[in-house]
Amino acid sequence: MIIIWETFSYQLHSVDYLFRKDKIIELITLLGSVVRLEPLSEEHIPDLAIAGQDKNIWQYMLYGNVTTEAHMQTWVRDILSRQARGTDLPFAIIHLGTNRAIGATRFLDIRSDHRGVEIGGTWLQVGYQRKAVNTECKYLMMTHAFETWKCIRVQFKTDLRNIRSQQALERIGAKQEGILRNHLITPSGQIRDSVYYSIIDSEWPAVKDNLEFLLRSRY
Repeated sequence: MIIIWETFSYQLHSVDYLFRKDKIIELITLLGSVVRLEPLSEEHIPDLAIAGQDKNIWQYMLYGNVTTEAHMQTWVRDILSRQARGTDLPFAIIHLGTNRAIGATRFLDIRSDHRGVEIGGTWLQVGYQRKAVNTECKYLMMTHAFETWKCIRVQFKTDLRNIRSQQALERIGAKQEGILRNHLITPSGQIRDSVYYSIIDSEWPAVKDNLEFLLRSRY
């Protein structure tokens, strides 16, 4: 299926389907103009180990510092175990210009019965941050969630201390819903408050227009 908007086109390599009653989550690849989101596998570990070497990437993540290939292998296997349980659908972010994995993102908290999903666990090699990459990842994933899975809600959460992440979510049109105090304990022992954001189906057309504008301005 080719989806074309004005100056850019996106191709969805997947079998179109709604959330299924058997809750089997099919692997999909989402192709944009800057990145390709392909199913995460252990084959991505060498590239991801290089991409994740900067400790600043992991400052607000819930995994500790994943800065060596051994740590990356453990991380990838953990995320794939969540996929096997049917709660997560992870992707390696492939930069089309280099054909290398430069980070990862995923659908999580997949709630088929309620047509809801979370987008999160996103991290990027430092040189690709604050560019079109993350915006396009969100665009591809939300397009799939709202238009293929027919979701009525897509949610996001971030560390209360992570002001940059909150500003990025607000820039794409996500609405802050509230703060869960003492929500999680990080590997370092930090007690984390989490800020929740969401976009619902009635808001998606306007959010989609905004994302397309942001993408046009960054290409």
